[in-house]
Amino acid sequence: MNSPLINAFFVGRALAEACGEQFENTVSKTMSDLGKFDAEQRERLREFMEQVLEKANRDAEQAMQSRPGTAASAGTASGDDLQTTIDELRAEIAQLRVELQRYRARSI
Repeated sequence: MNSPLINAFFVGRALAEACGEQFENTVSKTMSDLGKFDAEQRERLREFMEQVLEKANRDAEQAMQSRPGTAASAGTASGDDLQTTIDELRAEIAQLRVELQRYRARSI
């Protein structure tokens, strides 16, 4: 009982299973690559933010050293200026985070 119709049925079923497996593998690989890309972008953003903060700290230290007098004799005014700078940097970081979230939302 080797009917061409029966053979065609089994070939069709095997083909459908193979296509399903191939599709599943492709989707899995794509999702994996997307996850890797996202992780890499997050790491790059973290490194970028660290570099920016390091530069800001260096610039703040240089600004404090270039002022007349020492940090101890500068008094409350320089402490207020430093706090203002820190607050401004925090606000900029918050803005960057919002923009990054908007960008990610657009990409999806």
